Amino acid sequence: MGIVILLIILALVFGGIGLLVEGLMWLLIISVILLVIGAVTGSRGRKGGTP
Repeated sequence: MGIVILLIILALVFGGIGLLVEGLMWLLIISVILLVIGAVTGSRGRKGGTP
């Protein structure tokens, strides 16, 4: 019974770590996309118009 509980706890811990890594990966992808969009629109806004 102790081994079963230990396996369940380990599965929950590794599952939580996996979800955390997956979430951080999506956060990184979204932030890179926003950074690229911001850089493109910022450089476009600085090229033309009044300073």
